[in-house]
Amino acid sequence: MLEKALHGARRYWGWIALLLLIVIAGFISYLVQLREGLGITGMSRDVSWGLYIANFTFLVGVAASAVMVVLPYYLHNYKQFGKITVLGEFLAVSAVIMSIMFIFVDLGQPSRVFNVIFYPSPSSLLFWDMIVLTVYLILNLLIGWYTLDAEHKEEPVPAWVKPLIILSIPWAISIHTVTAFIYSGLGARAFWLTALLAPRFLASAFASGPALLIIICIIIKKVTRFDPGKEAIQKVAQIVTYAMLINVFFLMVEFFTVYYSKIPEHIAHSDYLLFGLEGHMTLVPYMWVSIILMFISLILLINPGTRKNENILVTACLMVFLSIWIDKGLNLLIPGFTPSPLNEIFKYRPTLPEVLITLGIYAIGFLILTILFKIAIEMKLLAKKQDS
Repeated sequence: MLEKALHGARRYWGWIALLLLIVIAGFISYLVQLREGLGITGMSRDVSWGLYIANFTFLVGVAASAVMVVLPYYLHNYKQFGKITVLGEFLAVSAVIMSIMFIFVDLGQPSRVFNVIFYPSPSSLLFWDMIVLTVYLILNLLIGWYTLDAEHKEEPVPAWVKPLIILSIPWAISIHTVTAFIYSGLGARAFWLTALLAPRFLASAFASGPALLIIICIIIKKVTRFDPGKEAIQKVAQIVTYAMLINVFFLMVEFFTVYYSKIPEHIAHSDYLLFGLEGHMTLVPYMWVSIILMFISLILLINPGTRKNENILVTACLMVFLSIWIDKGLNLLIPGFTPSPLNEIFKYRPTLPEVLITLGIYAIGFLILTILFKIAIEMKLLAKKQDS
């Protein structure tokens, strides 16, 4: 099936070339980081996580969201998701690979990865994160590939794949739960010290991942002969709506608890995020943009008239994706370090090499996604042609 990715129109190869150029720019920046060390990033002793871990946290959620199409199709036999389930699994594959790469570059030196492998520590959440992400990657790759192969051969899915499908559902929950525990397990960081963090991570994941899937499906519908199905897209849009409602509710609950309890060290972090602290306003505009996008997207998604219009739906899904990327990225991460336990404020701004490495990793992810989707769509079109 891999040969399907070697044929395409000029537009397809132009897209591949653009992604490769971004990968090269990112790789050159990574070589500079290898030579100079993490000192070329905006991170420091006091703000030890930055753009890399922010994107890792966000993309683990995108990967976990595959369960929102896998579960209805395989467990509840919802046939309308038949055309997009493999796409959801391949989206999870590329998202997990990007997540692992963000951890890799955040470690600084590649040799540090071997410390996790050769000196495993069950008390380390990074150790468990490595296990759940690796297994989830293998599960989705095997399930997606062999399901596609079975569709092509017009045969039932191999019996050994079905237990893997069942296993992938709770595993999707586990990858994002473990990621949330990395934050909420740090007792000295009051901003993350909440039992609501894991449920909030899952709610935002089930909104952002399916929102990205909708955007990609509608683009595919416009540029290829493959139609994922209007009913399937609308059902996924409903999932995005409910997940976004829960996500916004959780966010409001968090802020209510902080400001009603009036615990000073909790208020300081939220003030820094929402209103600025001691004249430091770096994150304030981003947070309010995120909040405004959340509410506008909800208005567009809740109203059936706007939700059923695919152009407006794409706009709403872009708003969902961007708002959660801001809220769950640097705006979740930086206030955890600011102010510090000594009540000091340290600024963090991503540097150019950091941004280029980040873009390079996203380009690798989209390159993998493009190749996998090209194969999947070609196979589905071929199967449809044979049926007719």
